[in-house]
Amino acid sequence: MGKQQVYSFPMHQLPASYLEFLEGKTERFVETIRPVLLQSAADQKHGVRVTYNPGPTGHQAHLDETIPYGTIVEDID
Repeated sequence: MGKQQVYSFPMHQLPASYLEFLEGKTERFVETIRPVLLQSAADQKHGVRVTYNPGPTGHQAHLDETIPYGTIVEDID
């Protein structure tokens, strides 16, 4: 069995829209944006913007006050 992750905020408490967004994504992608999704779910004030930066940085995510809670927007940076 793999190592079990322990998070301060259970993943099942993420909005359904976030869980749907994560379906089919790679483990690396999910692990990259998970902290921001959890932060968004904890404060329930802002949505999440996921950007792709060509090169070594790859995907990044941040809270975005212009996006309503429960919404994820993907962008190319």
